Amino acid sequence: MSISSGPHAVSLADLGWSAFFADQVGEGETGLLPARIATVHRSRIGAETALGQMRLILPSPMKTTDFAVGDWVLLGVGDATVVRRLDRRTLLLRRTEGARAQQLIAANVDTLFIVTSCNDDFNPARLERYLALSNEAGTRPVIVLTKADKVMDAASYQIEAAALQRDLAVVSLNAKSVEATAILSPWCGAGQTVALVGSSGVGKSTLLNTLTRKSDADAQATGGIREGDAKGRHTTTARSLHPIAGGGLVIDTPGMRTLHVSDVADGLDIVFAEITELAPRCRFRDCTHAHEPGCAVQFAIADGTLDPARLDRWRKLSDENRDNTPVVTGARGNKSTRSRRR
Repeated sequence: MSISSGPHAVSLADLGWSAFFADQVGEGETGLLPARIATVHRSRIGAETALGQMRLILPSPMKTTDFAVGDWVLLGVGDATVVRRLDRRTLLLRRTEGARAQQLIAANVDTLFIVTSCNDDFNPARLERYLALSNEAGTRPVIVLTKADKVMDAASYQIEAAALQRDLAVVSLNAKSVEATAILSPWCGAGQTVALVGSSGVGKSTLLNTLTRKSDADAQATGGIREGDAKGRHTTTARSLHPIAGGGLVIDTPGMRTLHVSDVADGLDIVFAEITELAPRCRFRDCTHAHEPGCAVQFAIADGTLDPARLDRWRKLSDENRDNTPVVTGARGNKSTRSRRR
């Protein structure tokens, strides 16, 4: 068992432990040690506990791919062997191109900081993908606009981002400034967990260093955006859990060049609520909102209350979600999962 105690030891509440997890501990498990997964690598897993940091032991048939950063597990008495994983309150996951199983991003996240920058990286269509992911997971999305100090009018970016979903919180900041911590403090209180997602080079690692007040020796490597095409370089290569100075925890994630939507129908309904709410008013129940008579969605476009670009993006994401979401087929007792793609 590898334990690093002393100055790194924290309380379970500081790590995000709550009644939701405590209620899952059975009478015969009160002697087990709760631990929160802090790092997941191909061959090893690290965790934070009230005793300090530990490198965990996974008994067969458990695999590292079964766990996400942010998971809570119970460890055996006197060692670092995982007995079982507790149920997750929220789970962020994605499906990569060609993969059957979804990839775990982070677990038990309260707020998802969707990070983009005030330059050519700002892409409403991509932000809507992240919003659907967050909504489906049950996390609270917040759009974080970085590099606000580099542009003359950051407010225009903020207005455009806020229009992507009802009641969406949007903030703009300089990720290098200590003021960023104060701006994000409403979501970073003690026991709260936030996660950072976004493209490479938008300032996630810089923001992580600011929130955690890491020393130069411990700071996460950062990489800027190329001036020519606003594309960033990957600097974070693995997911990891870090304490935020003054309270809370932050999970950093590698930059995502592509984000395919899958199994996020409910999440899309929240993003495109104005379309979802209009659909029942259409004359036909199976209206595609393209050419049918009596289409309430097309009426809204005609009278200027609905942006046609939103409908185009809704249709694209809905079709992609339908094609990427596997379906269960076959007789009872002999079911199989297959893709809808031909």
